[in-house]
Amino acid sequence: MIRASAAWLVAWLSMLAAGAVAAPGCSDLEFDGSSFTVCRINPQDTPLRLFLYRDNGLPFGTFFNVDEMLAQQGEKLSFAMNAGMYHRDRSPVGLYLDGDTVEQRLITSPGPGNFGLLPNGVLCLGDGRADVIESLRFEREAPTCRFATQSGPMLVIDGDLHPRFLPDSTSRYVRNGVGTSADGREAIFAISNTPVTFHQFGRLFRDALGVPNALYFDGNISRLHAPELNRSDAGFPMGPIIGAVTSQ
Repeated sequence: MIRASAAWLVAWLSMLAAGAVAAPGCSDLEFDGSSFTVCRINPQDTPLRLFLYRDNGLPFGTFFNVDEMLAQQGEKLSFAMNAGMYHRDRSPVGLYLDGDTVEQRLITSPGPGNFGLLPNGVLCLGDGRADVIESLRFEREAPTCRFATQSGPMLVIDGDLHPRFLPDSTSRYVRNGVGTSADGREAIFAISNTPVTFHQFGRLFRDALGVPNALYFDGNISRLHAPELNRSDAGFPMGPIIGAVTSQ
C-alpha cells in the first residue's frame, strides 16, 4: 500500500517557516550537438510537490495559476515542469498520488503511445528523497510516497537505455523528463531546447547526467518554469505539474 508521510509534510512546513528551503540550480548544457536546460534539486533541501487540481476542482493547467495560488499563502514557485501524460480533460493517464488521494491507479499493461511503450515508470516523492522506479518494480515493492506521478517510457533503467530506442530514429521533439540518483538525494530535471530523439534524450541522462534511472515526462508540450533563468514557458494547458515551493 502507498502511504503518505506525515513526517515529510511537517519537515517541509518547518523549512518554509524557517526560510531554509534552497532554490533549485538550473543551467544550460550542451550535449551531442543539442542544447538542454537542466535543473538539479536536492529533495532534502528543496521539497518537491505535485499540482493538479485547484480547490474548485478545475485543473491548474498553467504555472501562473499555481504561482497565483501559492502567492495567497506567501509562497512562490522556484521551479516547475509538466510532470506526466494526461487526457484531454487533463486528468492523468497513469498513477497520480497526492497524499491520501489517488487520482488514477497504476497502469502496468502495454498500450498505444509513448506511455504504453513499456517499461514505463513512476516518480515517487518521499520523505526527503525522490526516486524514479520502473512500474512493475513499483507495484512489487509498494514504496512510501507522499506524491507520485506515472509516465513513460522509462529513459534509463538501471543504467541501460530503454530497449526500444533507436540511434537512427527520425522522430524528434522538444522533450522533458527527470532522473534520480541511486540514493534518492538528487532529482535532475531536463528539457531539450531543440527537438531531439528518444535515444539522444536517454543518453543525456545516462552519459552526461549519470543517473541510473530516468523517466520521460512528455514531448512537444514540454515546458519549464525557472525564474532564476527568467524563463516561464507558455503553451497548451498542462495536466500534472511538479514544482518546488519557497517563501516569497
